[in-house]
Amino acid sequence: MGSEEDMHDANDVQSVEDDFYTGETGMGSEDDDYNFGDNYSDDSEDVTSHRLQQNYTILSEADIRQHQDENINRVSTVLSIPRYAACILLRHYNWSISRVHDEWFADEEHVRKAVGLLERTVELSNARELTCGICFENYPRGRMSSASCGHPFCGACWRGYISTSISDGPGCLMLRCPDPSCGAAVGRNMIDVLTTGEDKEKYSRYLLRSYVEDNRKIKWCPAPGCEFAVEFVIGSGSYDVCCSCSYSFCWNCAEEAHRPVDCATVAKWILKNSAESENMNWILANSKPCPKCKRPIEKNQGCMHITCTPPCKFEFCWLCLGPWSEHGERTGGFYACNRYESAKQEGAYDESERRREMAKNSLERYTHYYERWATNQSSRQKALADLHSMQTEKLEKLSDTQSQPESQLKFIIEAWLQIVECRRVLKWTYAYGFYLPEHEHAKRQFFEYLQGEAESGLERLHQCAEKELQVYLDAEGPMTDFNDFRTKLAGLTSVTKNYFENLVRALETGLKDVGTSNNQATCSKSSSSKSLGSKSKSGKIKAVAGSSSGSGAPSRSLDDGNLWSCDRCTYANPRSTTTCQMCEHHR
Repeated sequence: MGSEEDMHDANDVQSVEDDFYTGETGMGSEDDDYNFGDNYSDDSEDVTSHRLQQNYTILSEADIRQHQDENINRVSTVLSIPRYAACILLRHYNWSISRVHDEWFADEEHVRKAVGLLERTVELSNARELTCGICFENYPRGRMSSASCGHPFCGACWRGYISTSISDGPGCLMLRCPDPSCGAAVGRNMIDVLTTGEDKEKYSRYLLRSYVEDNRKIKWCPAPGCEFAVEFVIGSGSYDVCCSCSYSFCWNCAEEAHRPVDCATVAKWILKNSAESENMNWILANSKPCPKCKRPIEKNQGCMHITCTPPCKFEFCWLCLGPWSEHGERTGGFYACNRYESAKQEGAYDESERRREMAKNSLERYTHYYERWATNQSSRQKALADLHSMQTEKLEKLSDTQSQPESQLKFIIEAWLQIVECRRVLKWTYAYGFYLPEHEHAKRQFFEYLQGEAESGLERLHQCAEKELQVYLDAEGPMTDFNDFRTKLAGLTSVTKNYFENLVRALETGLKDVGTSNNQATCSKSSSSKSLGSKSKSGKIKAVAGSSSGSGAPSRSLDDGNLWSCDRCTYANPRSTTTCQMCEHHR
């Protein structure tokens, strides 16, 4: 370390690394610890069950229609009004039953006026012939229709009016009487009677979409071509949902699922990836403007004699940007510039050089994170393709080769599903790292350590599910060690899943147990010196960081005398063994 402060930061990170694996921190109770690598706790089944509880429901088109009809019937029954009137009310109040009830019982007259529901229906005149208010033709009373206001219009004019409104879009759901002075609502009862089958279908479709798009609890799945909707329990925790079409997305912002990164950070990251700011940074860092026409010029090789492109054709020195006619042997020749060096010593180029250096550093930092973000995205897409291949082709082949029913090979699919999910999480950790404040050195070092451990664990699982599985796929007959492979892959899947779940939880809390560069970590070193494998009040076994192993990861062991924990995958092995039964890493 270059300074006492850096040494202090390093101690903080080491302290928190120890505490991170023990689960003992200076902040929060023992029940709140991260418990990385802890698969052997007494209440692990309860934790897993809690994590798997869904806080959303996937709705098909039939489900949406059923929900919509139930809401309409409920409001119609409670308020003692026709179904079409209940539908108009719910549509006006964004399909919120509670809001309809509150507003109706608070001021029924105001609500009726706002939505166009008259308290008393006005019947058509009893005259034998009536005049249409649109075409002004006289028709027999039986061929005339009206809304609840009693204004008469002929069937042809009604159909034209309604058809035009439906063609204009969802605004037809708020249709009013054609009479300019009247605000009476035109409900679905009239639509069904007066329109053609095509218009009825369009109106019905608009009404169905309104139930989703105007409802604050329901959203369409954003996957292309998907017709499912998601009903979410607001305030119930994670916004990540997985549609029946297998697309995972964030219910809050409708972007792809992005835990552990919050929606605001995702929006900034996506905007940065698509904005022109990085182009300008590249131009600033890698080019200089022509002194005459100001067009940016990139120099990637050659001497300092630059000639601008036509029609400018200005010749100048790349270093000092002065006219080349004033340069020659006396100024340093073609590969140097004495004028630039002397001016630089006098500080003439300090500001421009500083700006160029800042732009270059910023660009390099962004490129570092973006390339790794994009690489994990590509890896995830490949993993999805491999998963599909496994489900459609290879699983059946493996079943025949190893004489195993497909129902007993689900552990392979589970492993690939976990790989896909971990690639997604790992991808977004790079966006998280990009926006992690530079001055929080301890937190950044700890984050990079956890990220590196996650990558290592995922690579082990990926290699096992891809490379090692291929041996059994290529075999000509059943292999005696296939059950050992099953145990290994299932164990790696469980360990990796547990680690990534806790990594997400830690990053979502902002690594709160790590101090900033100016403050000591909240966790003290003393917590990591406690007896290895001690149990917390909640019964969770805690593994404590000890001395570093050859791989650079903390070596951990359990104090019950019968087990030791692998420093690579945290699997608990019998004390008598010297090689991890899960990942074959030497003790």
